[in-house]
Amino acid sequence: MINLFEEVGAEGVNVHSRHQENEADHNRKMKILNKAELQIAEEVLLKQLPKSYKVYGFICAINRNKPTTLDVVVDSWPDFKVIICRPDPRNKRALEFQKKVTYYSLDEQVLRRMLTEQNVLDWSTYFLIAGFDFGHASLLKEVSSARGVNSRRFTLVHLMYLPDCSPLLTSAAGSELESRVSSLNHSHVDVVNNNWKFGGDKTGHQTITNLIINFPTCCITDGHGQLVAWILSYDYCAMGMLYTLPEHRGKGYAKVLVSTMAKRLHTQGYPVYCFIEEENMASYRLFKNLGFTEDPSYRAAWFEINF
Repeated sequence: MINLFEEVGAEGVNVHSRHQENEADHNRKMKILNKAELQIAEEVLLKQLPKSYKVYGFICAINRNKPTTLDVVVDSWPDFKVIICRPDPRNKRALEFQKKVTYYSLDEQVLRRMLTEQNVLDWSTYFLIAGFDFGHASLLKEVSSARGVNSRRFTLVHLMYLPDCSPLLTSAAGSELESRVSSLNHSHVDVVNNNWKFGGDKTGHQTITNLIINFPTCCITDGHGQLVAWILSYDYCAMGMLYTLPEHRGKGYAKVLVSTMAKRLHTQGYPVYCFIEEENMASYRLFKNLGFTEDPSYRAAWFEINF
């Protein structure tokens, strides 16, 4: 073991002390954004789309006074290179939801520094790094290994976004189908949770309840008012959880839901985008046919940490 008191440079400066000073300097630059700064960050990230979509979506929601359990941290201000959304350790409600982290980075070296030299993330517990640039996968594995925690790819996705909402289809005014299109409510939580790939438990129930109460949703019911198809928007404003009950498929419900939801989001000033898992070709074709596009050089991914 190195004796830190003997690790002294040529000029008599204690190397350990110098390292502490450098780290303290980094920590002074790191900043948790306040409300006014989040407004500025939203404007900056708008110019960085599509790769900044997920962080941009989170900040859009926060700036529209949606409930959040997140801190938003930057490496420096106002000219930041890395911006990270992380669970707020002071927020007790954060314990009710799955811990997720997402970030947008313009500089991989700054990102590495933040993840290794600063206490930006709590590496002692399970969390998901969600919607990050898959080009950073090797860096995240390296940092995780150095931290002594395991990591693995959870899913790899297409980032799809809609530049123009005007061509979208809607159900004909006054049609029978239009009369069955509405928004989800609390009575629908169990049905949605039980049919969500990542739901079916208490955490899923809490997540879906939060989304239905606070974010735009869309659903179609049958002639008896029973739920048959639906789509939600996540707390980062992306469309998701699109689902039609098996016995009601093949009727074009998904196309109506996506079109209606996209127009709602656009009208309310939210971004119009989604993440589609690579193996879900049916959804990929649906969104593509509705005018959604992607950057073919970019893939987003989810990593599990401490699983």
